[in-house]
Amino acid sequence: MGFVSIAMENSDKPRGGRPRAFDPDRALDAAMHLFWEHGYEATSLAMLREAMGLTPPQIYNAFTDKETLFRRALTRYHETEIGFALEALSALVSTGEAMRRLLLGAAEAYSRPGKPGGCLFVSGALAASPQAQAIADELKAYRKASEAAIAARLAKGKAEGDVPENLSVEGFAKYIAGVMNGMSIQARDGASVEELRIMARTALAALPGEGQNQGTSSKE
Repeated sequence: MGFVSIAMENSDKPRGGRPRAFDPDRALDAAMHLFWEHGYEATSLAMLREAMGLTPPQIYNAFTDKETLFRRALTRYHETEIGFALEALSALVSTGEAMRRLLLGAAEAYSRPGKPGGCLFVSGALAASPQAQAIADELKAYRKASEAAIAARLAKGKAEGDVPENLSVEGFAKYIAGVMNGMSIQARDGASVEELRIMARTALAALPGEGQNQGTSSKE
């Protein structure tokens, strides 16, 4: 996406040739966790200033504005927090096993101790004001991309013969993505990792053939 290169330029280029007196990655991680926990609009500049350990001019010099900072936080989240999904969908395993790893990985990721519950792509701006519509659209694009990645993996399974021909790839991908979104909300409401695993296994039982066996027998 185009905003990545712009944000990188703004954050990595020192102004006036002087080195920064802070670690940009550490500051960005702090901002990411705030947005993850409170959402885009509820995260104030004062909260960001305290968590990042920066003055407002430092924040603006490094990240331009709050919207750019949030987009950088989304990129950071994608790079550091959803490896389980990328690995599950790219692993050289059956489709049922890939879906099992994806959903059970989500159960673990959404309930990690010491981190906000759920998924930033889901909770970042579910209820956005008109002023934050661009951010809501950005998060929607991330969620749609995740759904498309699931659909692509299901289509690959259908081509390889381990997904039934009569399974709707788009429909089942939307179902799996919806389950993951629901797991994220449940995690925000305090659901335990085991409760999320139960949700995952229940969803896996809907995948015909191998997916059903994988989903109902796993204890992970």
